[in-house]
Amino acid sequence: MTDTAGGNRRIIPHASHWGAFSAEVEDGRLVGVSPFERDPAPSPILRSIPGAIHDANRVARPSIRRGWLDAHERGTPQDSRRGRGAEPFVAVPWDEALDLVAGELDRVRNNFGNEAIFGGSYGWSSAGRFHHAKTQLQRFLNTIGGFTGQLYTYSIAAGYAILPHVIGDFAIGLSHATAWTSIRQDCELFIAFGGVPAKNMQVSAGGLGEHVSGEFLAAAAAAGVDFVSVSPVRGDIDTAIGAEWLALRPNTDVALMLGLAHTLETGNLVDHGFLASHCTGYARFRDYLTGGVDGQPKDADWAAAISGVDADSIRALARRMGRSRTMISTNWSLQRADHGEQTFWMTITLAAMLGQIGLSGGGFAFGYGSMGGVGTPRAEIPSPALPAGRKACESWIPVARIADMLLNPGGVYEFNGQQRRYPDTRLVYWSGGNPFHHHQDLNRLVEAWRQPETIIVNEPWWTATAKFSDIVLPTTTTLERNDIGASSRDRYIIAMHRAIDPIGEARHDFDVFSGLARRAGTFEAFAEGRDEAGWLRHIYERAQQRAAEQAVTLPAFEDFWQAGHVEVPAPAEPYVTLRDFRDDPALHPLKTPSGKIEIFSSTVDSFGYDDCPGHPVWLEPEEWLISNQPSTRLHSQMDNGAVSRESKIAGREPIWLHPEDAAARGLADGDLVSVYNGRGSLIAGVRLTDGLLPGVVQLATGAWYDPSDPAAPDSIDKHGNPNVLTIDRGTSRLGQGPIAHTTLVEIEEFIGTPPPVTAFDPPPYAERG
Repeated sequence: MTDTAGGNRRIIPHASHWGAFSAEVEDGRLVGVSPFERDPAPSPILRSIPGAIHDANRVARPSIRRGWLDAHERGTPQDSRRGRGAEPFVAVPWDEALDLVAGELDRVRNNFGNEAIFGGSYGWSSAGRFHHAKTQLQRFLNTIGGFTGQLYTYSIAAGYAILPHVIGDFAIGLSHATAWTSIRQDCELFIAFGGVPAKNMQVSAGGLGEHVSGEFLAAAAAAGVDFVSVSPVRGDIDTAIGAEWLALRPNTDVALMLGLAHTLETGNLVDHGFLASHCTGYARFRDYLTGGVDGQPKDADWAAAISGVDADSIRALARRMGRSRTMISTNWSLQRADHGEQTFWMTITLAAMLGQIGLSGGGFAFGYGSMGGVGTPRAEIPSPALPAGRKACESWIPVARIADMLLNPGGVYEFNGQQRRYPDTRLVYWSGGNPFHHHQDLNRLVEAWRQPETIIVNEPWWTATAKFSDIVLPTTTTLERNDIGASSRDRYIIAMHRAIDPIGEARHDFDVFSGLARRAGTFEAFAEGRDEAGWLRHIYERAQQRAAEQAVTLPAFEDFWQAGHVEVPAPAEPYVTLRDFRDDPALHPLKTPSGKIEIFSSTVDSFGYDDCPGHPVWLEPEEWLISNQPSTRLHSQMDNGAVSRESKIAGREPIWLHPEDAAARGLADGDLVSVYNGRGSLIAGVRLTDGLLPGVVQLATGAWYDPSDPAAPDSIDKHGNPNVLTIDRGTSRLGQGPIAHTTLVEIEEFIGTPPPVTAFDPPPYAERG
């Protein structure tokens, strides 16, 4: 409900990925935000919203890169590709911009086919479920014959690929997790590989009405659950709960898990009855574990030499696991590394050996602490969502193979048992994402980004993606439109009332694609006779109908919109992963070939991949160190906001070092440093902490990419984006996921006058011609 708070100030309900809030508007300007009254632990990131919304970095008008515009008028748009990122823009009227976009889409699909259009996007663009840029883009492109898309997500690509082979369906492990209420009630030992980081629990796709994951964690500890955090970073779990910290070398979790498994096997702590009734392939895995395959038992001493965790500690932990109701939790981050599939597979194998899968408080889980709401009790009803329409083109690539696709058109690659071929991409249309944040080896991406003939972006801000594009269409933020915020992991559906008018000439993505659909003759198929208000009612009432099928009653749309939110009830019984399967594996078989948990997979084995064989194994990563998610923003979102900017050091992203590593390099807190390897270099500011394993540095992802010379190869990033350093290679031929958490670097003091940070500056404008 929109209230008047006195004078010209209005209080308006709204939501974001980092929490629901009320927008405070005065004289048409967003002047503040206040957290949702039912949120016990609102995110500090909310404070960044007003400044970011009114930032001078907003894209004010439709803008065309001058070199592309000149070349287009000569009929040779491909001639200007090398100028991306280094040329000024020309402001044009909306009709001209839409005509140019529609013309380019027609040219490419008529001459090269729809697979030559790459529809790039990423779903974090908006908490709103209707104005969801990725879905809007895909819905429009499907009406004109389709596009090449992306399969899976950067967050969990390797997990999505491996879980169907092991437990039959990735949704079992990724869409749901055993409820925190089950853990509080019945768990005795909670082993958190990758920790349960509070910073990640601030956010959830679609928004959070209440931040309660931290409360559940604390309640479990207060109820007597013992927590063990396995991570190079002590702060990856709330220190107030008294968790034991096992500081291991980055990317060695699988070796440690194998050491635990070996102690279970040789210590007569394995539930062989469960392995026989609910699993298949354990004998093959045991032969590897005990050294029958290669002569090397994967015992605690072997694991200690790799992981850095003391062998006696490994054996002691395994014995505790064997005599306790144990939850084995693995953070999503651990599969974003070289051979990342192995972490998820080995997690399930370790839990299967204990025989507690399907028991309250025991088994395995993925994602506690990866985002907010994982494990929160919530009735299993669908959230409101816009359908993307019928898929009109079967062309796709694994999500993180963008640079490979652009640099190697027609090239053959392997993926999940298939041999596939990259399309010849002529046009990229990006809406709702920032590949210059989430992709690896940004210097390689810059070269790849200069291959297509045309790149189009819908974007509210002048991010690096926009600056490296040809046509930039200004779009609204959530505060400038009406929408519905909802997450499958949260108990609230939020009415997102428009708070302010669109800034500059910004238009909603729905309006942009409506204009393009009219030019393509597909407007009726795209809009289906509904405007914004019609769609909001439609997607809410569809969710209302499906909730009723689950015996959950949601109020009428008018009542929901007036109240500003709906609270979804908690279920009567806490959810436990694979409870039905445990109770009766014959009646509730898994969707694997055997119907059971596949510790050895004949399907995976048949692929013949040496980087992902038929059972979980230790495969040494190419590099070892890590980047992580930030606490001051969501990925790169709100990096231009106050909370993120206040965390910078001389405008650069902070990099955390152990005092021993800093002293060895003559560095002090607050110094600027060069961080580099063979792929790139950046400037960051030093922060010291003893909460890191010595030899490990911590540099959060999400600083907006800011090359010192956009036209030069291997340009230094002035701002501190770690993806100039990371490897752009797939996790394995099975999953082809990103390995952003696999990086080696060197650090030394930055000498000289540092170049100014220009990440948040708009590009220059020029006159036509």
